[in-house]
Amino acid sequence: MPSKIRRDDTVIVTAGKNKGTQGNVRRSIPDKNRVIVEGVNIIKRHLRNDPGLAQSGIVEQEAAIHVSNVQLICTECNEPTRVGFRSLEDGRKVRICKKCNETID
Repeated sequence: MPSKIRRDDTVIVTAGKNKGTQGNVRRSIPDKNRVIVEGVNIIKRHLRNDPGLAQSGIVEQEAAIHVSNVQLICTECNEPTRVGFRSLEDGRKVRICKKCNETID
């Protein structure tokens, strides 16, 4: 099944401590139904001093959040929307905005 949220999509967080914040999806993890969004769910990691690592100490980075806690922002109507699928005449399956029925990709 194609993913409803993909890399470089603009999404808004709908639940959790970062509710209401927008960001671009950096990475999608479809096996675990999770996404990593820029500037959302910042955690601190303690990294050991290794010669191979570029950085050591306490590093802030984004953690993955569940895909059900984000909503795609449509590029046409600029609103958070649910995502549907439609098959085109040439056989491609594309994502559509459920509010304005425009294709997303």
